[in-house]
Amino acid sequence: MQDYNYGLVKTCSIAEEEIPVKVFDTDRIRNIALIGQRGCGKTSLADAIAFSSGITNRLGKVDDGTSLSDFTEEEISRNSSIGLSVLVCPWKNVKVNVLDLPGHPDFIGELISGLYVSESAVIVLNANAGIEVGTEIQYKYVEKFNLPRFFFVNKIEKEHVKTAEVVTQLQQRYGLKVVPIQIPIGEGVSYKGVIDLFRMKAITFDDKGKPTVGDIPAELKDAAEEAKAKMVEAVAESDDALLEKFFDKGELSQEELTEGLKKAILNRAVFPVLFGSADRNSGTQTLLDFVADFIPSPDELSPVNMLKGGKEEVMAIEILASGPPVAFVFKSLSEAHIGDLSFFKVISGKMAQGVELYNHTQRSAERIGQIYSVTGKERQEIESINAGDIAALVKLKSTKGGDTLAAKNNVLVMPKVDFPEPVMDVGIKPRAKGDEEKLSTGLQRLRDEDPTFDIVIDPALRQTVLFTQGSTHTEIIMERLKKKYGIEGDLFRPRIPYRETITAKAEIQHRYKKQTGGRGQYGDVHLRLEPNARGAGFEFLDQIKGGVIPSKYIPSVEKGIMEAMQDGGLSGSPVVDFKAAVFYGSYHAVDSSDMAFKMAATLAFRDGYMQCKPVLLEPISKVEVLVPEDFTGDVMGDLSSRRGKIAGMDPEGRYTRIRATVPQAEMYDYSVDLRSMTSGQGVYSRTFSHYEEVPREITEKVIEEIKRSREE
Repeated sequence: MQDYNYGLVKTCSIAEEEIPVKVFDTDRIRNIALIGQRGCGKTSLADAIAFSSGITNRLGKVDDGTSLSDFTEEEISRNSSIGLSVLVCPWKNVKVNVLDLPGHPDFIGELISGLYVSESAVIVLNANAGIEVGTEIQYKYVEKFNLPRFFFVNKIEKEHVKTAEVVTQLQQRYGLKVVPIQIPIGEGVSYKGVIDLFRMKAITFDDKGKPTVGDIPAELKDAAEEAKAKMVEAVAESDDALLEKFFDKGELSQEELTEGLKKAILNRAVFPVLFGSADRNSGTQTLLDFVADFIPSPDELSPVNMLKGGKEEVMAIEILASGPPVAFVFKSLSEAHIGDLSFFKVISGKMAQGVELYNHTQRSAERIGQIYSVTGKERQEIESINAGDIAALVKLKSTKGGDTLAAKNNVLVMPKVDFPEPVMDVGIKPRAKGDEEKLSTGLQRLRDEDPTFDIVIDPALRQTVLFTQGSTHTEIIMERLKKKYGIEGDLFRPRIPYRETITAKAEIQHRYKKQTGGRGQYGDVHLRLEPNARGAGFEFLDQIKGGVIPSKYIPSVEKGIMEAMQDGGLSGSPVVDFKAAVFYGSYHAVDSSDMAFKMAATLAFRDGYMQCKPVLLEPISKVEVLVPEDFTGDVMGDLSSRRGKIAGMDPEGRYTRIRATVPQAEMYDYSVDLRSMTSGQGVYSRTFSHYEEVPREITEKVIEEIKRSREE
């Protein structure tokens, strides 16, 4: 256990490529994920950490495009993180891999991928805003992966900041596990530094972020003593043995407190709170000290559950450098200025150049070539890395994000990462005729890098539909199509996959008879059509008795109905949820054939369909919207105006989760409208629910639109 040094530890700069990159043992590695609502200063904190660790001699700024972490053209132009980035920051003989994860909800997949390979989450909060919508959403993934975590309250130098209220809010939302281990010295314009409750020392920062350790100001001693007592009590309560000592002695020794906090963080029994200002690089070095001394290393969170043989049998793999080599690729990246990279984490063993491994996800061999330590867009070659560490590979043949590499006889794969369903659909077509194949290829390659969007080709509606996480996500995909593959596309409102069904029962006969001089065609069928339960689909019944239609022709009858039901007589949409029974008919010993009975069934269906009182069905989406309380009424009113049905509301702290079902036709561009309606603070999810009858008052209008789009 090293004592806090509160000083700048100078390490090699990323520009000094002649200095070899050090290989760290597993217990000296820390993988931390920076998460938080967009605008909380998370990327600024990543840049401050990089500057404090000495890997760069300039404090990067998001606003002027010099951020180490936000380095792509899309990020610089938007002043916002789009993809996850890795910054390698050595500190006190510990390698801190900082994963800066996007706060924008459209890029939630990048956040999930980063959390999947991290051992702890740093939840960054804007001191003026406290818990925001993005915080709520991202925190659920921290809980899902059961990660140790701590909070960093940022921007405490801003006006009108009330840090005590932020702490109270955190404790009300996430429980009394939330425990400050520092208290600020002033806030807003009077902010000067923090009091370290472990050493009971005041740490002030100059205008460049350099710390100075001193005595606690007299006016803050009582507050510091009270805060420390609460911290000691929380640590003691996290462990029965410590609690017994605390009751006996009324206090804990410094060593007991230190080891107790480490264990409490590891066991998710305490969620510490730290304070600072990323823009001023204030509190960054104390954060790094805390990470190095208290945040668990990968082996402390060992083992990792993997799937043996690629099946459902779970096998616990210890994170040990001495184990067999196993690596998980969590992100593929192709950028003009850094090339094709596969970011990976070593789960077991050591990854070294020249090793032959097998991709058990794609079932292909891979030879490990150059390994790179990556910081933003800069990379340095490294001979090897140990279990628990993160680096990047180049020129892999078939490996992409989500794949597992191991020895061929060691068949292991990481469990599949679950990404949220896309919420926005938009039609896409190439601007230039003849570029359909190029567009399809480009989209598929982009999806290999980003599995959070889908491409659906609908031959019935003759359209390609892009399903994304939101409007910004769509913009990025279009920009990358043009930049990487030279394809320009046009977007359009996609046609809705309507369906038809019947509401009444009818019996129909059709005799198909054709004589052409030679052998004729004869097939005679009697059909009974009746409604089926919603969602039950098509059901065919053979009710022929006495052989009036030979059994060999019955499959042709079914085939004829199935072909006819693809084009309903109301709007031309496919027909669903009905039963069709063939119960009588006749045949000719010479002229009957499969074709004749198929035609008879098709024409019988068409003849009788309109007698069954058909109706139009539309797809209904299940929608959940998370918004601040102040916007609840506006959002509910808007959903109702979209023919939505409110299913319920659930309070979540200062936010409300609204549950509703809304016709898919009314959800086009909803992400844009929601953002405008809630000042960018609302987010939503959407999944297919069921089909429902289109209201009679708009059926005719919808049918006209369907027919017009089919003609076009």
